[in-house]
Amino acid sequence: MQGQSETAGRPDRRKRSTSHGSQAMNWKRYFWPVVGIAAVIFSLLLLWHELRGISLDDVWDGISAIPARGWLLAALCSVIAYASLAGYDHIALLHIGKRVSWLFVTLCSFTTYALSHNIGGSVFSGAVIRYRAYGTRGLTGQDVGILVAICWITFVLSSVLVGGFVLVFEPEIIDRFSGAPHHGLAIIAGIALLMLVGAYIFGSWLHLNPLKIAGLQVHYPALPIVARQLLIGPIELLAAAAIIFFALPAAHNPGYFVVLGVFLVSFSIAQISHAPGGLGVFEVVFLAGLSDMDPVGVLAALLVFRLFYLIVPLILGLGIVLFFERSQFGRT
Repeated sequence: MQGQSETAGRPDRRKRSTSHGSQAMNWKRYFWPVVGIAAVIFSLLLLWHELRGISLDDVWDGISAIPARGWLLAALCSVIAYASLAGYDHIALLHIGKRVSWLFVTLCSFTTYALSHNIGGSVFSGAVIRYRAYGTRGLTGQDVGILVAICWITFVLSSVLVGGFVLVFEPEIIDRFSGAPHHGLAIIAGIALLMLVGAYIFGSWLHLNPLKIAGLQVHYPALPIVARQLLIGPIELLAAAAIIFFALPAAHNPGYFVVLGVFLVSFSIAQISHAPGGLGVFEVVFLAGLSDMDPVGVLAALLVFRLFYLIVPLILGLGIVLFFERSQFGRT
């Protein structure tokens, strides 16, 4: 009788463990979206407090003050940035040894980043979009997982490399956020970041054990592929920051290198916040980094950035998705 009662109790324990597991899964599923929405609300409140004395007419005047040359160069930099992002996918496909047409890869990459930059959670959303697209070209789920990991590594590696150079050659960038000089600490941090990049190159040269990322084993890319990562990745960051730089007013403009540093800090914090499109978070941090400039001019430049880097690509990306899905529907 005792054995029967123990046996009878086991299914209940299994049910309870399954229930707890599903509850944990549900909790994890909603955690980051809630964090992102909270970050947006908090940042918009801070932004409203910062800009409460500025009217819509002031913002329109700031946008109208941007010269035609600034608009043209900002648009060109946006094209360069997205062309470099397409290079991320080309690099990853070269690493896993898969051949996909250049046009398909470019359109897939453009659509992926255009949607994920606006949705938020770029790694997860990018994986879903790529899996749908590359699956039609014979790539397996594992192939797409490695591709996403390599793209993520390229972005992180590029951010670390560019951030290291900014901290070494423009250490006062920290002062814009801390309010106190920490030049020595900034230079040390910059050197440490550059050493991390050196360690990655060294690991590739020595063929060290694979990196383990979310259950995937990602082998160090060959040195020629690493060279491409260190070339194409930074170009995307430099071009994205230049969109804002060319739209900024000349008065009290601290120069491109400072704008680049402020962009890296703002973009990184916006990514960490998981706010959709970094809405509010990006603007608050950027305004803090350029507090010595006219906030109207800075806000106008940030709106130009959102137009060229987020809104226009989103519209084009949605059009590409609709065309792709229609073509796939016609094949079934």
